[in-house]
Amino acid sequence: MTPTFRGGPNIAMKLPKARFDRTVAFYRDVLGMEVTDDSGETIAEGVPQSAAVRFGPVTLWLDRVDNYAHADLWLELLTDDVDRATEYLAAHGISAQDELEPLPSGMNAHWITNPVDVPHIVRLSEDG
Repeated sequence: MTPTFRGGPNIAMKLPKARFDRTVAFYRDVLGMEVTDDSGETIAEGVPQSAAVRFGPVTLWLDRVDNYAHADLWLELLTDDVDRATEYLAAHGISAQDELEPLPSGMNAHWITNPVDVPHIVRLSEDG
């Protein structure tokens, strides 16, 4: 049985330290979007600062990553069965790449990349 996949409500933009503040200001001050500083929350290892942008129906996470030279976009995929999804993707040449970023303890998820190396987290959908 093929697992189901759908886009999740989170997109992360990993930003170099030198461009983080200007990027936050762009979304907040230039575009007038709701931006929340989430730096006090538990952030992924290697992400010392983060801001959440209300980007229509999704949350765009702006994550400062001090060792990045350019921005990367990271996407979220939700599935009904992470193990089955991982096996299905592997059968189609897409291997788990959990070395991309440590996952929170106990999170049922894996990192993959699409054919052009855009990272995706594949995680269990809250509703199934």
